[in-house]
Amino acid sequence: MKKTFLYLLIGCSILPSCKNENKIIENTVKKSDGSTYQNIEVNYAHGFQIQTTETGYDVTIMNPWPESAVNYPFKLVKNRGRKLVKEAGASLIIPIPIENIVLTSTTHIPPLVLLGEGKSLTGFPGTDYISAPEIRAFIESGKVKELGTNQLMNVESTILLEPDLVMGFSIDDSNPTYQKIEEAGIPVLYNGEWVEEHPLGKAEWIKLFGVLYGKEKEADSIFNAIEKEYLNTLKLIEKVEKPKVLSGATYKDQWYLPYGNSWQGKVLKDAGADYIYAATEGNGSLAYNIEKVLMDGREATYWIAPAQYTSYSKMLADNKSYALFDAFKNKQIYTHALTVGAKGGVTYYEEASMRPDLVLKDLVKILHPELLLDHELYFFKQLED
Repeated sequence: MKKTFLYLLIGCSILPSCKNENKIIENTVKKSDGSTYQNIEVNYAHGFQIQTTETGYDVTIMNPWPESAVNYPFKLVKNRGRKLVKEAGASLIIPIPIENIVLTSTTHIPPLVLLGEGKSLTGFPGTDYISAPEIRAFIESGKVKELGTNQLMNVESTILLEPDLVMGFSIDDSNPTYQKIEEAGIPVLYNGEWVEEHPLGKAEWIKLFGVLYGKEKEADSIFNAIEKEYLNTLKLIEKVEKPKVLSGATYKDQWYLPYGNSWQGKVLKDAGADYIYAATEGNGSLAYNIEKVLMDGREATYWIAPAQYTSYSKMLADNKSYALFDAFKNKQIYTHALTVGAKGGVTYYEEASMRPDLVLKDLVKILHPELLLDHELYFFKQLED
């Protein structure tokens, strides 16, 4: 399930010169009456494009799961007064601004909260995973319907909600649940932020939410603030010494770690870490035997994100070999699994993709105490005894 493996997916360079310049659309567009309007810039994300039109926007969702090569075009039209019918061969038409939505991943929650549109959420599969207090209040008051689990989402209940849009995610193009929802006339928009490699690319998906809700300026302002904080934090570690860093943990005799070009690998690099597998590239996660990781990472100063472990005693009970690592001996292991919501959902899985600036600050605070960064750890905490 996406919530349980998102932390293994993370990557690209974050310097301004590495902005995805070929994705920036020409800003000013002239209308037929001679007036002009602005396009939506997409500078980091690879998974969507937004082209402004006279009636709304043309949106294209691109390659929303690993190793995919598909595009999904949508036509967002500023017209909520009547039913818009899709013409043969044309893009799917969605009236905007939308008023109610069904989401399918906790990573879709923060954009709604930041834009002040939490009230629009009418259904979600697995509501216990949601941690945002505002949304939890709506759930407890019965305003958000429980829809089961993503793989077995209740189609009938979803259709009865009559949402303007279902925002889904998928690992491939074969999802009978979404197909049935679409057959009922409800548009399904695949959110591919989870496969974005650039930390700011994930956060930039808030711009798509902005056009859906008619809050383009608000979304742009929120993203610009996140980008500014991220880039400013980068400047702090330009000349620091890089401590050796280990990550991951064992599962069924295999040690799983992020690739160097992944999202987590990228943020570690940006935080000034000498990640032991920084040179690796690939999708998903690395899988090594413990002997190799011990050889490569025994002397690592820090151990970041040891899977779901929350205590040294539990780690030792599961695998006595953990005690051979310097980071374990010196109690320099930091986890995001201790920061949870009211129902036990790990907030990192919900918020990290939207707030890479906070992830980066956490890591810089941990890895470079000499910088005396004025920041209280948000996601990460030291393991308990």
